[in-house]
Amino acid sequence: MTRFWWVRHGPTHAKAMTGWRDIPADLSDTGAIARLNAHLPTPAHLISSDLIRATATADALTPGRHRLPHLAALREINFGDWDGKLWSQIAETHPDLSRLYWDQPGDHAPPNGESWNAAAERATAATDTLLTRTAGDLILVAHFGIILTQLARALDISPHQALSHRIDPLSVTCLAHDGTRWRADSINHLP
Repeated sequence: MTRFWWVRHGPTHAKAMTGWRDIPADLSDTGAIARLNAHLPTPAHLISSDLIRATATADALTPGRHRLPHLAALREINFGDWDGKLWSQIAETHPDLSRLYWDQPGDHAPPNGESWNAAAERATAATDTLLTRTAGDLILVAHFGIILTQLARALDISPHQALSHRIDPLSVTCLAHDGTRWRADSINHLP
């Protein structure tokens, strides 16, 4: 049994779309970090996206865990030209595409960005590689969209259904693989 403990990075307080923009996380809530740290397994392997909000969150969880190199494949969905823009701005400049992107996630992509399917393929390939190389518990500090792509996989649900799930900052979504199939042990657990 391999358990993937997906942790969403700490809050950024950003109001605009945040994909590959490298903005820091607010990790000042030491109580929340301590509760998260206590909830996660030790020993375990620990890996994160290479974006600073994920690496800093992983740094706070490192003691007692084997840290693996950052992995760019665990980055948030690339929102391309939409990154850094408010939803109202995006809806104004791309009204049809922005609606399709969220209402019918799949192959629709923002200008110079990536679709749900492309992000899911990237995250799934990384997860599959980790699955073949790691047994036991693996903590992955990543992002809202990437965690949802893997939740959709584990629950065998559509991207649209996956997007109905909350994934809060510093929450844990535990997905387990028994060698044959995936299951979700917890979704958006806030320790």
